[in-house]
Amino acid sequence: MYSQSTRANEEDDGLLIACHECDSLNRVATLPPGQRACCARCGATLIRNPKGGLDGVLALNLAALILFILANSFPLLTLSMQGVTSTATLSQASQSLHDDGQEFLAMVVFASTILGPGAMILSSLYVGIAARWVPMAPGARWVLARISAINPWAMLDVFMLGILVSVVKLMDLADVVVGPALYAFAILIFVAAGAAAAFEPQLLWARLDRRHV
Repeated sequence: MYSQSTRANEEDDGLLIACHECDSLNRVATLPPGQRACCARCGATLIRNPKGGLDGVLALNLAALILFILANSFPLLTLSMQGVTSTATLSQASQSLHDDGQEFLAMVVFASTILGPGAMILSSLYVGIAARWVPMAPGARWVLARISAINPWAMLDVFMLGILVSVVKLMDLADVVVGPALYAFAILIFVAAGAAAAFEPQLLWARLDRRHV
């Protein structure tokens, strides 16, 4: 039976994990969901198994993928002013900036709201499926090694703040109707945050090592 702060010791059968704090080698056995293993020398966390395990991580990322598709399939806002009605989607936001001659800003918006989050969700799903069910999934190690580089570009909360500020300013100039994509986008922020919190690279590396991916 594991305690909340399980100490790794060399008598357990399992993987050898080097502590990132003191470089000592610890042998860590399979952890139940919700538990973590700590370094026997300095007490630093070596690896943790989130509540729900890999199934929970996969469920959160699958929900994030569905919300991401919805957020990109419907209008964010509908504006009506002097009899003229226009709608805006996520992709149209970056396209409008590009058409106005702000290519660099358009590229940043596209990378942080579509490319980055999409790549992060799909990469997390892929390595999760590889670690859970598909022992020979090609490139799973390569994808897992690069997820940390993708994560800083998934800035959904910053973009959401910009949308809210814009809506407040536009309400005095036009009739603003919130589209279904904005609701999906707002929920996506919380689901993506939960998926990121449950994502444990060390656990996935351990699973991939056992499956020889």
